[in-house]
Amino acid sequence: MVTRQLDEQLTLHFPQPAGAHARRRLRVLDIGPGQGTQALRLARAGHLVTGLEADPAMLAVLRAAVAGEPDEVRGRLVVLQGDGRETGRHFGPACFDVVLCHGVLMYVPDPEPMLAALARVLAPGGLLSLLVRNGDALAMRPGLLANWVGALDAFGATGYTNRLGLATRADRLEPLTATLAGIGVPLHSWYGVRIFTDTAPDQARAPQDVQELGLLLAAEERAGRTDPYRSVAALLHLCGVRG
Repeated sequence: MVTRQLDEQLTLHFPQPAGAHARRRLRVLDIGPGQGTQALRLARAGHLVTGLEADPAMLAVLRAAVAGEPDEVRGRLVVLQGDGRETGRHFGPACFDVVLCHGVLMYVPDPEPMLAALARVLAPGGLLSLLVRNGDALAMRPGLLANWVGALDAFGATGYTNRLGLATRADRLEPLTATLAGIGVPLHSWYGVRIFTDTAPDQARAPQDVQELGLLLAAEERAGRTDPYRSVAALLHLCGVRG
C-alpha cells in the first residue's frame, strides 16, 4: 500500500517531461532501508539510491540483497552505515530529490532532530516521505483483539510495545504537521496504512485468490484516503514538500 502511495507522489511531484523518452532519474535517500524493499525497487526503476542503515545486522542483509542484483542496479544503489540524525556527516545540503524515512521515527526519542537533518539534505521541491505509528489510534489494535486492559491503557499513551517486543514511540498527525512546517517541508498529503488488516497475525499469508486480494487492496487503499477511516489507521504515511 505504501508503495502505491509513494509512486503516486513521485508521479505528481516529478512528472515525465513532455517528449522525454526516459523517466527523470531521481536522487533518493532511504533512511533505515532494512532489507531494502523500497531502495531496491527504486534502483531497479532507474533512480540513484543511497541507503543509510544504522543497524549492522540489517546492513549485512541489505548488502547481500544488493549483491544479488544485476550490475546496472548495483551501480545505482549505494549502502552506507549511519544514523539519519547525522546526515551532515555523510552528505551536503540539498543533494537529494526524495528522502524516505519509513518505520524509523518510532525508534528515536524525539522526531525533530531527525526530521531537521533530513530537511537539510532535501533539495527545493523535494519530497519527504514518512511512515510513522499513529499515536491517535494506539487503542485500536488491542481493542479489536478484545484486550480491554491494553485498549484502556493505550488512551493518551505516547509509546507502545511493537510486535518485536520492543518499546517504541508513536507520533500524532497534528504535532508532526507543525514540525514539518517549522523545518520548511510542509505537509502536502497524508494517508492511512493498515486500517482493516492491522490485527492479522504476523504469519498470515495474503489471499491466494487474485480477485479477493484485489478487493482487499482496494478496500485498504480507499480507506487510507478517506476520512474518518484513515485517522484510525495503525500507520500514517505523510508526504511533505521542501519549500
